[in-house]
Amino acid sequence: MRTNDTIHQVKQATLAMQRYSWEQGVVAQAFLEAGDRDTTILLALEGAHRQTEDGRCAQIGEQRASTDPCAVGEALSYAYKETGDEYFKRALDALLQWSLNAAPRNAEGTIYHLDNQPQFWVDSFYMLPPFLASAGYFDEALRQIDGYWKALYRPQKSLLAHIWDDGAQSFIREDAWGVGNGWAIAGMARVIDLLPENYSQRRSDLIRRAKTIIDAMLKLQRSDSLFHDVLDNPESFVDTNAGQMLAYTIFKGVHDGWLASTYIPAAEAIYQAASAKVNGYGIVQDVCGSPNFNAPGSAPEGQAFYILMDAMRARAGETV
Repeated sequence: MRTNDTIHQVKQATLAMQRYSWEQGVVAQAFLEAGDRDTTILLALEGAHRQTEDGRCAQIGEQRASTDPCAVGEALSYAYKETGDEYFKRALDALLQWSLNAAPRNAEGTIYHLDNQPQFWVDSFYMLPPFLASAGYFDEALRQIDGYWKALYRPQKSLLAHIWDDGAQSFIREDAWGVGNGWAIAGMARVIDLLPENYSQRRSDLIRRAKTIIDAMLKLQRSDSLFHDVLDNPESFVDTNAGQMLAYTIFKGVHDGWLASTYIPAAEAIYQAASAKVNGYGIVQDVCGSPNFNAPGSAPEGQAFYILMDAMRARAGETV
């Protein structure tokens, strides 16, 4: 059960963790949505400090990802607006240049997840389109979502596969990875919120897609309110974070007016189950764990989505 200092402990533990580019991005987004101005700016600052010459942010070591470094983009934009510091503006412009022009993509313009392999990963739904939408590139954000959906959506399951090889025209991993579907619905929820009024039809399209995944996930929810790592494979381990990502999306959808409040009980049950997983160090346990994400453990993204879920739960509560 969540106590008054749980969220503080989770935040402190999150900031102590080592982070790769996508982890820096989702942690920055978590503190942004939690209303922590100063920490968001500092996380964006470190993302800018670790920007490579090609524009990718938050880079550590020999990372090959094309879309992961864009996850910090909205926090960069926020930091610039809050501070007026041109350092953030230069970093933001360089990241946009990478995203709009330099990142490798297929003939239809869909950006590959890696810079050395023609692969689409479900993770990219979250890493790139929300950044593009937050920067005002709505058509480009939607084009990326359309491309990822076309490659990864499995209609027989109403879920998304993990990795498609565009060169071989075959799946590398066709599994309905729980966290992967979580990345997708959370990313689409952010874009839904960012689209202006004159994109009403495309907004409706995104809502339909997000609800398709949400409803499919809920049909696979366990009796403990959590999910398996591979959603439809009960032999895979039980993962805390897929549930957190779903709960965040539900709370956000209700708050933003595109999901009915009847979804709230399922999200609340997940919230309580995830809160019971927070240990005395503020670590959310049994998430799809770093560094290999093939076993239950801990991870910055698991921490971040607890913070995101908690923040959006409070806002949804004001709505309903």
